[in-house]
Amino acid sequence: MELPKDPMLLLSVINTKLRDYYDSLDALCEDMDAEKEWIINTLKGMDYEYDESRNQFI
Repeated sequence: MELPKDPMLLLSVINTKLRDYYDSLDALCEDMDAEKEWIINTLKGMDYEYDESRNQFI
């Protein structure tokens, strides 16, 4: 699956996948062959940061 380029859609997809399928952002990125830094930087542009303890972007 290709990740959405739109930051709001990306946020929704990533948090849903983290909640339902993956126990970490690293696991999601490895399984989906996604660039972790791109996800982090894209969502940081909307003031969202990954919280490992909650396993979601908040």
